[in-house]
Amino acid sequence: MSRAVPISSASVGLTDAAAAFLHHHGLSGAELQAFDADASTRRYFRVLGHNLLLMDDRHDPQGFAAFAQISAHLNDLGLSAPRVLQHDTARGLALIEDLGDDTYARCLARGVDEGVLYRLAVDALLHLHHDARGAQIDRPAYDLKVHLDELSTFSHWFAPAVAQNLDVQRFDSAFRALWATALATVAGRHETLVLRDFHVDNLMFLEGCEGVARCGLLDFQDAILGPCEYDLVSLLQDARRDLALGLEEGLLAYYCERAPAYLGGAEAIRRRYALLGSQRHARILGVFVRLCLRDAKPRYLAFLPRVLTQFQTALQAAGLAEIADFLNAELPGWAKAAETLPKALLQRNGPTDD
Repeated sequence: MSRAVPISSASVGLTDAAAAFLHHHGLSGAELQAFDADASTRRYFRVLGHNLLLMDDRHDPQGFAAFAQISAHLNDLGLSAPRVLQHDTARGLALIEDLGDDTYARCLARGVDEGVLYRLAVDALLHLHHDARGAQIDRPAYDLKVHLDELSTFSHWFAPAVAQNLDVQRFDSAFRALWATALATVAGRHETLVLRDFHVDNLMFLEGCEGVARCGLLDFQDAILGPCEYDLVSLLQDARRDLALGLEEGLLAYYCERAPAYLGGAEAIRRRYALLGSQRHARILGVFVRLCLRDAKPRYLAFLPRVLTQFQTALQAAGLAEIADFLNAELPGWAKAAETLPKALLQRNGPTDD
């Protein structure tokens, strides 16, 4: 979800099915606010005066069902996720709890203490990771195939964008083989529910709650069972913003000191943190190029230089020299080319994000 724009229920964007759904629940006369679309096809409308959001997720029935399932699970664990109050599964429509406007991104923009917000988010992760019930939910496993399929997004979108005439299939085959070896230590870890997009746009600061429940959670329908460190990377190595100097290291140390014993201590946590960071950043580089070229959403290119730096740093921290050498050999000058890639893609495709 993002910026809200006032509309009436008859305005463009609200389907007849959605209007009928509102009418069925006594809300046909309610004023709505539409939220600008994000990287997904999901739409949200605020039902003003009712503490509700209308969610329209008709294009993703699996995601719709997962949202309801995972929301209930997170709330049962003592965390805060929007509760599903009414739903029409066949049409992908739901009335969900409105957690308000105080995303972390907005709180940070108006000067709320960064350290307080991020510490709260790390505490929420620790709460989830310490609770054995966290993984007791029927969700897909973040296994090796999923990791490698995500990395193929780099091969099919980012790599050819920085290297003309690339044999993508050959590159992807070799790239996946290198990562299959590198990821062997994490691909079998399915110890917790990984929310996957645990960052400032999907976290809320809920003034009326206490403890870890003050950290509201959004956009978790793609959650998967996997390693604890993944969401920590999402939070502390965010594509959208730089953290204050020293904050990432301080919070990583804070997490390590309080992490559950089954994670094996600080050294093991840090090793997986760097490895998963490398995998995540590679995927995101491909996703941002794909959003521009396939989905006409170039605004994410603004974050590409930061992710490029994060990827290079994580590769070094994880000791993935063989993968770094492969990239340098197969994509000569790729890092330098990536620095100018946003401008080149915008010139080639023009502004969109309508």
